[in-house]
Amino acid sequence: MISVVIPAFNEEESLEAFYKVLVPNLLKLDHSPEIIFVDDGSTDGTLEILKSIGQKAINSKQRTGNIRIFSFRRNQGKAEALTFGFQKATGDYIVTLDADLQDRPEEIGKLLNKLKEGYDLVSGWREHRKDSKLFINLPSKLFNFLSGFFWGLKLHDYNCGLKVYTSTAAKSLNLYGGMQRFIPLLLYQNGFKIAEASVVHEVRKFGKSKYGFSKSFKEFPDMFTMLFLSRYKSRPMHFFGLVGIVLIFIGLVFLIYLTMLRFLGEQIGNRPLLVFGVLFVISGFQALFTGFIADLILNVSSESSKKTADEDTLLKYKGER
Repeated sequence: MISVVIPAFNEEESLEAFYKVLVPNLLKLDHSPEIIFVDDGSTDGTLEILKSIGQKAINSKQRTGNIRIFSFRRNQGKAEALTFGFQKATGDYIVTLDADLQDRPEEIGKLLNKLKEGYDLVSGWREHRKDSKLFINLPSKLFNFLSGFFWGLKLHDYNCGLKVYTSTAAKSLNLYGGMQRFIPLLLYQNGFKIAEASVVHEVRKFGKSKYGFSKSFKEFPDMFTMLFLSRYKSRPMHFFGLVGIVLIFIGLVFLIYLTMLRFLGEQIGNRPLLVFGVLFVISGFQALFTGFIADLILNVSSESSKKTADEDTLLKYKGER
């Protein structure tokens, strides 16, 4: 079976047209289709249209596949909607795409065939992207370049909505915030095999893009979070210690310089550099102690987990005897 997970937020204009294109293309595949709509707290008529689509599918004599509709009480974000859809999916393969018809359902078969070559995720590559807004395309290209530079997973398009997963890969994800942009990277770090395939990208014909100017720059703080978690999650002192040492060194340079001036008879009490020197030293020690505390927390947590695992093993051994 193949499950198609479709997050929808205020997509009332495109849903009917999207569904009419989606179903015939799913029925061409050699898999029983399951369609999962996740209404992400829409404030327009999205949920009513989804219910209408579901009822028409029930009443129709034609084969349309199993349709399941879920709705959040409030908008939680695309990452949460995808995670929920992954957990509800029952298919061996899971497809994600948006309902705005910019990513075409006709491309699902191409990505599915690529997946069967031995990959766990095949991500779409909008090779000829049709977004007309320059402030969307340029930050996206920079984001893709920096992601490949920092982590070594070189993809042309991290954030394409059209992706095909194995069930194991999709269900291993626990997305939140804006982490859906890092799905290929998250799976890559967990040992899954990643590939991409060029897909057709259409000009938006329905509604307005949810990806505005402000969102285009939210990727970079998220990238910093991912960089920290991927490199320093198990050794935070390496990060905070380096920051602390650099700050202390800069502060000491300022203070030593001012001390030399004081010995030469100059007044230093009204110099801003004195404030900056003290501030850098204090901040450096704060960073060092933050890393120290983080390391202690990790160590205690690790010891607790190891003790629990040892106790479980001992109980199991005694039970077997």
